[in-house]
Amino acid sequence: MANETVSAAVKSALAGVEIPGGGNLADYGGLSDIIVTSGAIAFAISVAPGMEAAFGPARTAAQAATEQVAEGRKVMVSLTADRAPPSAAKPAATRPPPVQREPVKGIRHILAVGSGKGGVGKSTVSVNLALAFAAEGLKVGILDADLYGPSIPRLLGLEGQPAVREDGIFSPHEAHGLKAVSIGSMLTANQAVVWRGPMATSALRQLLRETDWGGLDLLVVDLPPGTGDIQISLVQQVPLAGAVIVSTPQDLALIDACKAIDMLARTNVPILGLVENMSYFIAPDTGARYDIFGHGGAKAAAAAQNLPFLGEIPLVMSIRETSDAGKPVVASNPGGPEAAAFRAIAASILAEHPDFRP
Repeated sequence: MANETVSAAVKSALAGVEIPGGGNLADYGGLSDIIVTSGAIAFAISVAPGMEAAFGPARTAAQAATEQVAEGRKVMVSLTADRAPPSAAKPAATRPPPVQREPVKGIRHILAVGSGKGGVGKSTVSVNLALAFAAEGLKVGILDADLYGPSIPRLLGLEGQPAVREDGIFSPHEAHGLKAVSIGSMLTANQAVVWRGPMATSALRQLLRETDWGGLDLLVVDLPPGTGDIQISLVQQVPLAGAVIVSTPQDLALIDACKAIDMLARTNVPILGLVENMSYFIAPDTGARYDIFGHGGAKAAAAAQNLPFLGEIPLVMSIRETSDAGKPVVASNPGGPEAAAFRAIAASILAEHPDFRP
């Protein structure tokens, strides 16, 4: 069934969902566009502040009605409320308590890998770092939180959609010894994720909490670049054991990396250190070294921020080639110097945080 036909079927199903005050959800002005991919259906219900509880049954009914016409797709329904204007804000004494950070079932520790900007090789570092932890004997998974630019399926060579159990729980892909979940596995080729912030954060929550992780020592979360809704949602809702920041050596990347550090520090997430990716290039024919993007910038930034500098990853064609082929270098050439660079970073983190080990 074409995506447009599925969307129409969902809209028809939502016509049978009653909402507070009368009427049905299909005609409700706060219903977002219905997004249909090959593996998922997602939409948001926007309500007035304070009406979340009243609309809770409608959200549950909408979930059930959509699943009846989803043809096996994962259904993601978010309930969101715009902030009340300042004049209507409640006094501080009557405001509800902040959202508690709740552990994720089946995961002992969560490690985020972030960057201030895109294009610094953060996802490549995330995957190879996860593999390096697995090589140290940990049970490791990876969650692709970069919903707008998911790279994990390509990097790990994932094929097909993740299985969804009868109870709606994802069974993650398994590749190179890692358990992996990514919205990219549910998209068709070149399909963009056109979701506003609330829908994206709801999707992230479901990918994280509605997956059977099966007992991990460590989940590596590949964050999107920047300091937006997804990062804030993650750090507010789950306890993070720490974060690794990836940057290239040049000042432009480091400026944004420092902003990512500031955001995480403001939310009390421990910064485990900085990684300098694409640090230098060794010409294969001459052996000459070239500092294409400069050199040592991340190390200097780490010193200035009083943070650990975790190491340098060279700019090497084999890392790019194995990443494009879905065979990350730590898995495909574990004894090579490129894999050794990632293994050294993982070993450094484990030396400082032995509780990550089983």
